[in-house]
Amino acid sequence: MLARLLPHPLLTLLLTVVWVLLANEPSAGSVLFGLFLGVVLPLLTRPFWPERPVIRAPATVIEYGLLVLWDICVANVQVAYLILFKKPEELHSRFLVVPLDTRVPEAIVTLAGTITMTPGTVSCDVSADGRALLVHALDAPDPEAAVATIKRRYERRLLEIFG
Repeated sequence: MLARLLPHPLLTLLLTVVWVLLANEPSAGSVLFGLFLGVVLPLLTRPFWPERPVIRAPATVIEYGLLVLWDICVANVQVAYLILFKKPEELHSRFLVVPLDTRVPEAIVTLAGTITMTPGTVSCDVSADGRALLVHALDAPDPEAAVATIKRRYERRLLEIFG
């Protein structure tokens, strides 16, 4: 019965917390409305989730989240520096093809989202077979190093989390 009411309990919790944070006021009303959203939205989207993704390393999720937050902060400073102090012709803006070791759709979406949230990079496309991700980098003087960094910092952890 509880599994039918809460098909994705972690998503319910996340939606509730995000709503309360967006409301910027932890009142009873915002918590109740957050719970309402956290229960109703997963129920409405249940047909699009044929099975729940399996989180194999919950501690790595926390590590990954903190790493992404850190990288976003660092990248903001780096992009500000590039915009303020580098001439456009000095930038090495290019597209990178990141070969993927993971085949788990949730891991690929998380990786693409992480890359897009990090200033200076944008995920542009996933290959039809799901084996490569096309990324645009604002400044990547060494494309192989940039791809290796993405795989080492993000994809390796996502492989641990999703298997």
